[in-house]
Amino acid sequence: MPHQDLTGVWLGLFSYPARRRAGNFTATLIETSTTLTGSTSEIWLTPPRAGETIFAMLLGRRHGHDVRFTKTYEGPERPNHSVEYEGHLTDDYQEIEGRWFIPGNWAGRFLMIRSGGRAIEVARQAFERA
Repeated sequence: MPHQDLTGVWLGLFSYPARRRAGNFTATLIETSTTLTGSTSEIWLTPPRAGETIFAMLLGRRHGHDVRFTKTYEGPERPNHSVEYEGHLTDDYQEIEGRWFIPGNWAGRFLMIRSGGRAIEVARQAFERA
């Protein structure tokens, strides 16, 4: 029986507007009714914090298969901004795919796969080809 909500650990990939290797993150989601909360961690790729683990908090909603949340990075140092995510959940509740954006700035695509789902490296190859 598939999960009927988004609660759990998810592995995520995101593209940049410029041609770079997709970034990745781990998200822990908790869904209560239609409200989503949680957190993410990722390795920051650019100076001055390149190589550091960066944390963010998530807050959003799910309506049917449509998922929206805001990821807000913690701390006074860069990154210290918010990123908006809009995606669509697959019928089996195993993947969320959509776009992320920083209003008035950057945008790209993202893919989240429920931990225990298909292999992230296989997903990365397909995601980067698209």
